[in-house]
Amino acid sequence: MGRNLDAELLDRWTELAGAAAREVGEDLVRRYREPHRRYHTVEHLAAMLAVIDDLAADAADIEAVRYAAFFHDAVYSVEGGDNEEASAELAESTLPALGLNPDSVSEVARLVRLTAGHHPAPGDRNGAVLCDADLAILAAPEPAYAAYTAAVRAEYAHVPLDLFRAGRAAVLRGLVDQPHLFRTPIGQSRYDELARANLAAELATLTGSAD
Repeated sequence: MGRNLDAELLDRWTELAGAAAREVGEDLVRRYREPHRRYHTVEHLAAMLAVIDDLAADAADIEAVRYAAFFHDAVYSVEGGDNEEASAELAESTLPALGLNPDSVSEVARLVRLTAGHHPAPGDRNGAVLCDADLAILAAPEPAYAAYTAAVRAEYAHVPLDLFRAGRAAVLRGLVDQPHLFRTPIGQSRYDELARANLAAELATLTGSAD
């Protein structure tokens, strides 16, 4: 099944970038299959692309959003705090050779950097679609959400549990405190309520709160 997913992702990539860019797509898929990854994997990328398909009408430049999805976790180290910056720089160094014009390359890199905080500005249609797709897992049904949180913990298995819980809780509070977790109309109507329920339940588990 996993290798079939690789082929599907390569098909998506060549539809986007052209057959001549297949080698770049193969490199990207290999990156998402690095052994230290547990959540930021080919499955995450495929799920994100599916949500982007659903939200495509809200984007101003859907190709830029799809390129950004492929690159957004291309560099991923649990011990590095500059993954998004490194991924954006990879896009900037790779995409010109594929024929993208400078404005398109800049937009893709901007979008990749945006996934560091998921705070698209009002009116940023491309950013709203990409960020909603990246955060859609927060609205997953309970079993899938539990699998997601377990995978995140597995990626940070080297971090002592108490420190992980404190750090994870801080991240979740930052999300809960946002007036809008999702920025597209579909994202707000389809995901927001479910995501907030999942976040509240996880926070209660992390902090030992009954609320």
